[in-house]
Amino acid sequence: MWMRRFAGVAAGIGVIAVASIAMAVETKVLDAAPVEVLTYRPVTSDLMNAFIQPRHIKLFLAGSARNWDYAEYERHNIGGALERLATAIPQYKGQSMKDLDAAFATPQLAALGMAIKAKDPVAFGKAYEALTTGCNQCHQATGHGMVVLQSPATDPFPDQVFQRVGP
Repeated sequence: MWMRRFAGVAAGIGVIAVASIAMAVETKVLDAAPVEVLTYRPVTSDLMNAFIQPRHIKLFLAGSARNWDYAEYERHNIGGALERLATAIPQYKGQSMKDLDAAFATPQLAALGMAIKAKDPVAFGKAYEALTTGCNQCHQATGHGMVVLQSPATDPFPDQVFQRVGP
């Protein structure tokens, strides 16, 4: 019985101690000078390098391995990422991102979709090259002609299997 009372008293003291520390910390924080909150605002190149380029590479690797399910997954993700990018950054150097996508990526992604659905490696290769050409034309149109994409010569994702696995 006395053990229960002791445990209850100890728990109560613990709660009071934690509350006291929290109030002391809160008081110090409130007395401190305001902290400037910095917000990271990604630019187009950040988003291209982080979200589009790796998917472009993975699309190639999946299509080359004839893993059509994964190729479609990456094709779809490129289209979605470009749409989100156009929402986040509607204008780039005075040009509409939606218009740039419509000219340089949308038809190419549609052709890739047809090649993937048909499981046609030759059509996939041509459509992938058209997408890569579209990317390079967009870079030219936006003053970044020095950014030139190509089909990957090696697999930079050694931790991922691109061949189809399972049934």
